Amino acid sequence: YAEALFALKIAGGLYLLWLAAKSARAALRSEPAPPPPSDRRATLAGLYRRGLALHLTNPKSILAWISIMSLGLGAHASPATPFVIVAGCFALGVLVFGGYAALFSTAPMAAGYRRARRAIEAGLAAFFAFAGFRLLTSRL
Repeated sequence: YAEALFALKIAGGLYLLWLAAKSARAALRSEPAPPPPSDRRATLAGLYRRGLALHLTNPKSILAWISIMSLGLGAHASPATPFVIVAGCFALGVLVFGGYAALFSTAPMAAGYRRARRAIEAGLAAFFAFAGFRLLTSRL
């Protein structure tokens, strides 16, 4: 599967460089991009379903969950093990993402992000550029 690995490496490196360019453009903007127009009719349940759909269709999260399952399932795993892993991952996801939502929706965090936005975006641009360059120039 060397050809598939090589293609995946090139695609991943180019994707990281694209993220670096996007983050650099965001860091150079003096004002943050305006948020998308809000739907005042959106309910909390509707917003939750939209966020859940976003995470469940994200290829990065799908691959991360698959890798977690492959690490947790050994040759001698019981039939209940996949259900325990899924339940544990679900509980962790609810706690972590619920905690993020509660923390980052507060006024002090929003103000702190507005102050640090350009530095955060510049740091992400540098990290993505470094990672993309390293991936593209690494040997298999």
